[in-house]
Amino acid sequence: MTRHIIFILMALLVAVQPTLAVERTYKKALPGYQYKFPEDHFSHDQFKTEWWYYTGHLLTKDNKRFGYELTFFRTGADNEPDNKKSAWKLENFYLAHFAVTDENGKKFRFYEKLNRAGLNLAGARSDAYYVFNEGWSVEKIGEHFLLKADARDYSIHLLLDAVKPAVIHGVNGVSQKASCVGCASHYYSMTKLKTEGQIFIGDKPYEVHGYSWMDHEFGSNQLSSEQSGWDWISLQLDDNRELMLYVLRRNDGTIEPASSGTVVDAQGRATHIKLDQFKITSSGSWHSPKSGANYPMGWHVSVPSAAIDVNLASNMQDQELMTARSTGVTYWEGSVTITGSSNGKPVTGQGYVEMTGYGEKFKKNI
Repeated sequence: MTRHIIFILMALLVAVQPTLAVERTYKKALPGYQYKFPEDHFSHDQFKTEWWYYTGHLLTKDNKRFGYELTFFRTGADNEPDNKKSAWKLENFYLAHFAVTDENGKKFRFYEKLNRAGLNLAGARSDAYYVFNEGWSVEKIGEHFLLKADARDYSIHLLLDAVKPAVIHGVNGVSQKASCVGCASHYYSMTKLKTEGQIFIGDKPYEVHGYSWMDHEFGSNQLSSEQSGWDWISLQLDDNRELMLYVLRRNDGTIEPASSGTVVDAQGRATHIKLDQFKITSSGSWHSPKSGANYPMGWHVSVPSAAIDVNLASNMQDQELMTARSTGVTYWEGSVTITGSSNGKPVTGQGYVEMTGYGEKFKKNI
């Protein structure tokens, strides 16, 4: 689902926009949307909120292991832009998060950016797949995807190639997040991307290979005020199947009925699964000394209809991002290791888990 964290603080929006302006109208994510590639990789400025979300697992020749997250967000301004030509015209905010889990070194580092299009600091093209925020970028070159993020302690330069075609989540072109009309997104994933390139630890480069996962989601009013946060899971099993699940939590402690997921088979075919077709439980928790949040840990995931029964162990407990300088959200986004069974046989794998709404009161600004 929302991978997916684009809560722009309302104070920021008010501070940088004219007070006397026409309120901007955005398109809703409604059933019947027809996806088209590669065009749907591009920016969809007619929708208010959009993100391009990459997570993956990297291995060096000497068996150093890393998880990474590189995410680009676009959120539209609330006021209709005027017709004046200006490098500082405010149509969108652009945000980005980059995180590395150094599994051998037991280190987690994250970085963030917030910019507007002025002076070519950030942007997302609607006529090509090119999204950037200062020196961080993702672009499509031929059939390849090139990711780049340079930071103080860790940097990545990666080349990704799709092993399977894009998978559409939800039903009839929408991934529903609540019962209200338009409380949904258009959401697809590239669930298995062969990955190679380099990771830099300080100035030292290491050649890496592995697999990545990409989410692209766009909509204008996904969540409702009754929801307090979500848990999202993406799994890559070593029997060449993938699984995505999201659970939306409500203020009263119940689960949003629209919560759902997708199973992807070895041939890349997707099957939509409803809330009553899967179960996620946790056996422990981790208390963050920085935010004070208590996050579930040690997950058991069961999807009987797909014969998937697995356990997820976090590769580090502290994989928390506190993004006060960009999205203003505290969340846990972490690399996990998979063990269990799939189709009645032992299976292992790797994945990512995202959890929001545990460290602060939920802000409905997406």
